Amino acid sequence: MIPEFTLGVEEEYQIIDPVTRDLTLLNHSIVDEGNKLWPDQVKLEMHRAVVEVSTNICKNVQEVRQEVTKLRKTIVDVAAKQNLLIASAGTHPFAQWEDQAITDHPRYAQVVDELQDAARSNLIYGLHVHVGLPTRELCVYMMNSVRYFLPHIFALSTNSPFFDGRNTGFKSFRTKVFDKFPRTGIPDYFANTGEYDDYLNMLIKTNCIDNGKKIWSDVRVHPFYPTIEFRICDVPLRIDETVAIAALVQAIVAKIWKLRQRNLNFRLYSRSLINENKWRAARYGINGNLIDFGREEEVNTKALIIELLFFIDEVIDDLHSRNELNYIHKILENGTGADRQLRVYNETNDLKKVVDYIIEETKMGI
Repeated sequence: MIPEFTLGVEEEYQIIDPVTRDLTLLNHSIVDEGNKLWPDQVKLEMHRAVVEVSTNICKNVQEVRQEVTKLRKTIVDVAAKQNLLIASAGTHPFAQWEDQAITDHPRYAQVVDELQDAARSNLIYGLHVHVGLPTRELCVYMMNSVRYFLPHIFALSTNSPFFDGRNTGFKSFRTKVFDKFPRTGIPDYFANTGEYDDYLNMLIKTNCIDNGKKIWSDVRVHPFYPTIEFRICDVPLRIDETVAIAALVQAIVAKIWKLRQRNLNFRLYSRSLINENKWRAARYGINGNLIDFGREEEVNTKALIIELLFFIDEVIDDLHSRNELNYIHKILENGTGADRQLRVYNETNDLKKVVDYIIEETKMGI
């Protein structure tokens, strides 16, 4: 039997004015009312147009669905009482970052003071998936091993084709915005926990960071708990997509663990090579090619994702997540959030209609 591999999911939502369809300031009562119902699960973010929710620790993906559904419904309902709307996408189609207010909090003031316009323009919305592991040593090992699969996971989540009123040409422009931050992107390889801790301690000693939470890489070892956190994804439109991505992340971790039990590992590749695939995933989503480094050739992204599903198949039934993972086939068939946003825009030539579509998709399943 494999370990439990508990899950935690964080989603960031947009606060929308129902008249203008633009971003608007988060009414703090949304956070207060949310936390009355679900303590410590709703919080402010750096921009006042963002509200973040986080699930409790979930034993399986079925609990993830229950938690994400509960939290989305709560935020949608509480916002409605304030005559506000909620949207789940990696960027807002036409909001101007220069117009956005920053949350009054010492932590965010420090970030803005250090990063200046890189922080002020970071008007993006992500999905983070945490997987619990038995030891911190295994977390570092797993971070090294799962890096190869990050572009595949990311491609499925792409949901930010518009930014600042423009069709950016990317399926995920969110990642291009976030690239301005330090300590982001695909992490380096670390030979062991000691080497990783030396890296963290050097950054702390030289006043680059005050703790490991300012490592904003696409996957990271949590600085305080034995968990690995996948941070590369855009927040998806639908609950079904979030649950499917969480199930995929959990299954990849379980498969790597199973290989390790047999004294095997997935082949490790350099950060520079994996970055080539990340760029392709950001640009084309699931509709381009990724590089199969083993074959040393380009392969259709959808075909590689199907191969990935075969790769993890032996652990899916132990995790009881086959039904949730089947939704990935629907994403491959119907398109990611970015594909569907672009479809609406191509039909209407109206970014407000795109916002309306995002709002309706956000409520699907609640």
